[in-house]
Amino acid sequence: MSSNVHSALFMVVNTLVLGLTSMTSLAAPERVGDFALLDEQGEFHQLSRYQDRDAIVLLAYDSSCSAAQEAAATLAQLQPQFDEHMAFLALDINAMDRTTEKGWGLSFPVLADELKLVAEGLQISAAGEVLVFNPQRLSLYYRGGAGPALQESLNGIVANQADAPSSSEIKGCSISYDSAVAAVPDYSTEIAPIIVEHCAICHREDGAGPFPFDSYYSLAGWSAMVKEVIMNKRMPPMQVDPIYEATPSAHALSAEKKQKILHWMQAGVPRGEGAEDPLAQIPLEKTFSWELGTPDFVIDTPKNNIPAVGILDYMYLELELPFFEDKWLRAFQYKPGEERVIHNISAFIVAPESDFWGEERQELTSERRFLGSFVPGENPATVFPENTGVLIPAGHKLALMFHYYSHGRVLQDVSTIGLYFHDTPPAREIVTRPVSAKFTLAAKDSDQSLSASYVFTEKATLLALRPRMNQRGKDMKFDLLPSVGEARTLMSVPAYNYGWQPQYWLETPQNLEPGAVINVSGTLDNSLSNPFNPNFQQEVSWGFDSGQEMFTGYLTYAIDRAF
Repeated sequence: MSSNVHSALFMVVNTLVLGLTSMTSLAAPERVGDFALLDEQGEFHQLSRYQDRDAIVLLAYDSSCSAAQEAAATLAQLQPQFDEHMAFLALDINAMDRTTEKGWGLSFPVLADELKLVAEGLQISAAGEVLVFNPQRLSLYYRGGAGPALQESLNGIVANQADAPSSSEIKGCSISYDSAVAAVPDYSTEIAPIIVEHCAICHREDGAGPFPFDSYYSLAGWSAMVKEVIMNKRMPPMQVDPIYEATPSAHALSAEKKQKILHWMQAGVPRGEGAEDPLAQIPLEKTFSWELGTPDFVIDTPKNNIPAVGILDYMYLELELPFFEDKWLRAFQYKPGEERVIHNISAFIVAPESDFWGEERQELTSERRFLGSFVPGENPATVFPENTGVLIPAGHKLALMFHYYSHGRVLQDVSTIGLYFHDTPPAREIVTRPVSAKFTLAAKDSDQSLSASYVFTEKATLLALRPRMNQRGKDMKFDLLPSVGEARTLMSVPAYNYGWQPQYWLETPQNLEPGAVINVSGTLDNSLSNPFNPNFQQEVSWGFDSGQEMFTGYLTYAIDRAF
């Protein structure tokens, strides 16, 4: 090889080395995991749902720490300057009650961090520490104190000059974490039982979950995803704000259980010493049984063909019922066919000339006979309260709506509904009333507020609530304004998810007098920040199809009826 070639090669290699050296000298942005928490107003905040902002400024806050108080005062001064481009938040590391958090009078939302789970994941060292996030990349622009370096960093972000993260000295009150002294949770006796109780009903072979938890290895392999969906509150599904009326239809995972799972993952998902794997003991197939015995009447739906790929719209079906006299339902249960593709099934009892949506097509509110719905999960029988029932008038039919997911292969679903009748008519009829608003949703609108209400004209017992929106639904709340007494919130769904549409049965039915009002309020998000939004640049009309948008709260209640 000639000396010229050697020299040329040396120059190329030297250039590459210098290039790599200069590249590594730039600090790579610190990546962070997505997370979600509720604030002191019960509103939902998720890091990745701030796509319309340049940055998120988060203060680790402890009201007993003077440095944290000073940092909050500094952020309050900076907020007007940067509010157009950034969201300002406080992280309450002590997770105080909302009344206490409101009493602090901070100018930005306060997020309650139970057991410091978010603070620990972000490796926050002190109250008074400030983190500035890039919500598009889930990375950090800045970590440090609330001094001049913070303002310099914020100015750089607005000017689009903050390519590398910056930091500064933190002056605050040191935070201690339980994980520093706690033993690593044991897989067999602590972790697997949580998964069995809360997850395995859907995450099993051919279940509604996209992957099964059928062994230690499957859980370990999906551990990063498990951590993500726990921290951003996607799982367990059907969550409600826990400070309001309890409902057995909602799912929740306690902070203590979350902490066990996260600490186990932080320790490297150790298998532990247990000889048997509890997840491997779960039957591969979910067994079905009629909980109340053989139904009085069984309805088999016609076969629905589900294509292998594509976004599927609703399928509607009307079935004649062979009843020549009135029937009163005391209970029902769905037996799903291909549960892995069922998004939900809903059923109404309708008059011969009606269809699934009935009077809802024209009226903002109407009285309807809702049999109930199926969503993936436990699938228990629904038993109506004593001496109540849903009436099937003679000659009426069953109107069904099916919504399916594609599953990668062509499948056929035949689902079954078992009906259980009263021997004699009950004293009270259960009816369901949709309470709706009609609207046009502007493109890029991230926070369109809507409300609708109904005034009861007779005594009633409120039994269940059901929020119903489509892909741009953001949140929905049900408030009771009694004819006598103070208004109160019955239920709030702060992070509505189109993928789950349950009927939430109240643990404590509410007796209502004439004049009582149920107000349904909430917001729609047609912006880039909504991860479920198919097209944020498109105006959306009101309607029932999945491509349209709706805002309806369903009230299910029992009333006295003389027939």
